[in-house]
Amino acid sequence: MTAVIYARYSSDNQREESIEGQIRECTAYAEKNGITVVKHYIDRAYSARTANRPEFQRMVKDSERRLFDIVLVWKLDRFARDRYDAAHYRHILQKNHVKLVSATEPISDSPAGIMMESMLTGMAEYYSAELSEKIVRGMTENVLKGNITAALSRSAM
Repeated sequence: MTAVIYARYSSDNQREESIEGQIRECTAYAEKNGITVVKHYIDRAYSARTANRPEFQRMVKDSERRLFDIVLVWKLDRFARDRYDAAHYRHILQKNHVKLVSATEPISDSPAGIMMESMLTGMAEYYSAELSEKIVRGMTENVLKGNITAALSRSAM
């Protein structure tokens, strides 16, 4: 079995260690399970709330050529934080005979696995939407307190 690792982080505020940790854990999973990793696809500072990520799209396109059997992610939320995108792109991979595997979330191929994957994907979308609400609320409070210039000057650093 051959696999590619897909890793990403969402914002410029995150560091390369995030990618390194994802790759390390995915590689350990692959070694433990007799899977050969043939390539890494890495998106830096791209949210999984959208599928418009260059390496993600390249990976999906490459799956058509059947160069690998598995897309290995650290967690399903690295693949997508939108349940519709998750289902759509997972279906494309399945059509191309490629399996999506999470290195840290054991999901079986049973009917219970279908439910577990759906719950994890829904929870990832929920987390992202809730975080957005909290950020907007915090930014609104800063504006109301007159702290917008402090927030802007910190973000420019």
